[in-house]
Amino acid sequence: MSTIDLNSPPPNHKFSVSVEREETDGERRVRLFKDVALFVVAVGFVVLLVVLCYSTLSSSTATAEEKKWAMSVLSAATGGIIGYLIKK
Repeated sequence: MSTIDLNSPPPNHKFSVSVEREETDGERRVRLFKDVALFVVAVGFVVLLVVLCYSTLSSSTATAEEKKWAMSVLSAATGGIIGYLIKK
């Protein structure tokens, strides 16, 4: 077995030491619950926004300016989702 002197590492070599804490089952459950809850809230917000925009577009009482706003929001949301799926 070879021994490496950490006071003078071999040429072109670096070393690092890290101490990491192990995640417990309770902490893992809390982290996963938080991630899922955030995802559900985000999806709910997007669905609410799409429903609001669609109802504005299909409404006969909405003004032309409101319909332009709704179309812009839907276009931006669609572009964002497509960009996320394609990842470019």
